[in-house]
Amino acid sequence: MSSSARSLKYILGWLIAGTRGGTSRARIINALNERPLNANQLATLLETDYRNVRHHLDVLQKNGIITAAGEGYGMAYFLSPTMEANWAVFEEIMKKIGKK
Repeated sequence: MSSSARSLKYILGWLIAGTRGGTSRARIINALNERPLNANQLATLLETDYRNVRHHLDVLQKNGIITAAGEGYGMAYFLSPTMEANWAVFEEIMKKIGKK
């Protein structure tokens, strides 16, 4: 496992299994793996509060899990290249915590 994959494994493990809100963050990551979405689309898709989604998007973006394109309301979020390249790390964490 490369050092970037190992680092991502620790960060993802903490963000998903080690903190409150991990389930919400995992759902957002799964949704963004399908296609880029803005915060409102994510809130609708995940049937959750828009402000809650915005909070988790900020956390994921600060930790390099997702990136954004565009501005304002229409800003689209998608998985970072590192996250895409190491998708198996996310799947491994999800298996360990028993949620997919």
